[in-house]
Amino acid sequence: VHLVESGGGSVQSGGSLRLSCAASGFTYSVYCMAWFRQIPGKEREEVATIDSDNTTKYTDSVKGRFTISRDNAKNTQYLQMNSLKPEDTGMYYCAADVICEDDWRDFGFWGQGTQVTVSS
Repeated sequence: VHLVESGGGSVQSGGSLRLSCAASGFTYSVYCMAWFRQIPGKEREEVATIDSDNTTKYTDSVKGRFTISRDNAKNTQYLQMNSLKPEDTGMYYCAADVICEDDWRDFGFWGQGTQVTVSS
């Protein structure tokens, strides 16, 4: 199983970024896909999930600004991030599991992460 994130970078507050996660090695279309983020010294935080039926869920701090989507034909998921804030800074990870777990520790597959830095 491979999950490879891309699209991170440095932007100013109010800017946008689009993260991508290319998946291989499993039946992508039936899996729950998720984005998490982590700041050094803090707990990994779930940002958004998208289930196999395209049901989405977002953490409150990103609602209305971030959009998670998936393209099953390309085995790829995306995170469109608009109106970025300095507090969105962190390492963003793509994750996958058969179901959308409540705890990040229960997600079975992870990418290596991509850094997002938002400056004020």
